[in-house]
Amino acid sequence: MAENVGGAPVQDLTPEEVARGLSQGRIVLVDVREPNETAVERFPEAVEAPLSSFDPAAVPDPDGRQVVFACRSGKRSTTAARIAQSQGFPYNAHLAGGLLAWKAAGLPTES
Repeated sequence: MAENVGGAPVQDLTPEEVARGLSQGRIVLVDVREPNETAVERFPEAVEAPLSSFDPAAVPDPDGRQVVFACRSGKRSTTAARIAQSQGFPYNAHLAGGLLAWKAAGLPTES
């Protein structure tokens, strides 16, 4: 399902879709929460790129994998996807519901 936000479509992925993509090596998960948030709890295997200093060019080369943004609830990850697209990057997916949905689905976090 694609949501049209600010002119740039952002694809909603469920926690299960993201977890499956991570385990199969098809997804690079980019957490755009701030360091004080990720210090408390983080997604396993996520790359950290805080939205306050977000530069899509700094996202590691996905090497054929899909880049998926994540945050606490899904708002900042949508913003990150829109910023990346506005700068010409093909990154258009985010974890719908963010960390809250991830945990509600019973998926693991690291502290």
